Amino acid sequence: MLLRPQLPPAPNLPATTDANEPACSCQPSHAPTAPARRSLPSVSTGAVGLVLVGGVVLTALLTAVAVSAVSVAVAAVVLRWLLSSQHHNR
Repeated sequence: MLLRPQLPPAPNLPATTDANEPACSCQPSHAPTAPARRSLPSVSTGAVGLVLVGGVVLTALLTAVAVSAVSVAVAAVVLRWLLSSQHHNR
């Protein structure tokens, strides 16, 4: 049939060797060892808590500085407006 694929002939395989005989004499006498895995440093819960508390404190300080800067800017705009309106009335 024309549509049926045909498998290629099997290649000639080399003869098998005896199970007690090594395949080649170039193999090392011992198996290579796997590299030792490095363990991760242990972190105590106290250190994690200290980092979290430090982050919260720094965030609170940054927020306080931002709020203070906005309030000073608003106060400066209001004072400028008051001084300019007083200057125009004279």
